[in-house]
Amino acid sequence: MDTLFDPLFLTPFINGLLLAVVLALLGPYSRLRGEWLASLGVTQAAGAGLLLGAFIGGSATVGALAAAAFAAVAKTLLGRSGNDGYAVMLLVGWSTALLLAANTARGEDLSHALLEGQLYFTGTQQFWSILTLLVLVVLTITVLSRRLLLGCLLPDRVVGDRRPSARYDLLFDVLVAIGLALAATVVGVMAAFALVFIPAWVAFRVAGNWRSTLMWSLLLGSAAYTVSFALAIIFDQPYGPVLVAALLVVGSGRAIVRAGA
Repeated sequence: MDTLFDPLFLTPFINGLLLAVVLALLGPYSRLRGEWLASLGVTQAAGAGLLLGAFIGGSATVGALAAAAFAAVAKTLLGRSGNDGYAVMLLVGWSTALLLAANTARGEDLSHALLEGQLYFTGTQQFWSILTLLVLVVLTITVLSRRLLLGCLLPDRVVGDRRPSARYDLLFDVLVAIGLALAATVVGVMAAFALVFIPAWVAFRVAGNWRSTLMWSLLLGSAAYTVSFALAIIFDQPYGPVLVAALLVVGSGRAIVRAGA
C-alpha cells in the first residue's frame, strides 16, 4: 500500500485521470451520434500510426496523432454510412500494426505498450499535452454542444439553417481522434476505447437528461480509472487490462439496472 502513495506515481496518476475526463466527456457525444465503432477504428488507426512512426525512424506519438487525424478526416468525408466503414478501418489498423510490429526493431515493445499501456512512464511533458487537450475539449464542447445535439436529434433543422455542418463534424472528429491517439499511447488501445464506450453506455441508461448524462459519464470514468490505478499498483499488474476489467465491472451495473427496470 505504501507504493500507492509514492510521489513517483503522482504525475502518471494525474495524467491518466485527465485523459479519463477527456474521453468521458467525448464518449456521450460519440454514442449519441451512433459512432462507438468509429472510436475503436480510430484508436486502432492510432496504434498503427504509432508503429509506423517508429518504423520510419520518427516520433511514435506524432505517428499516432497523424494516423488518428487522417482516420477522422476520412470518416467525415465518407459520411455516416453505418458501421461498415469503421469495421474496415479497424481491420486495416489492426493488420498494419501487427505487420509493422513484426518488422520494427522496437516492434515487440511498442506492441506491448499498445496492449498494456505505458501510463507509469509518463511525465511532465505528457501532462502539459493532456491538459492542453482537456482545455480544448471543454471549450469545443461548450461551443459545439448545442450544434452536435441538434445534428443528431433534429438533423432537418440543421440542414434548413444551412450551417457548415461538415466543418463542425470534422472539428469534433479530429478532437476525438487526438484524444484517442494520446490515450492509446498512454493506457493502450482497448483501454482508450473502453473509456469512451462504457461510461457513456451506462450513463445513457441511468441519466435523466443530457447534463446528467455527461456527469454520470465523468463520474463513472473517473471512478473506474482511480480504482484500477490503485489495483494495478497494489497487485503489480499492467494498467491497461486492469482498467478494461474495472470498466467491464461498471458496465455490468448497466445490466443490473436494466434487469431491475
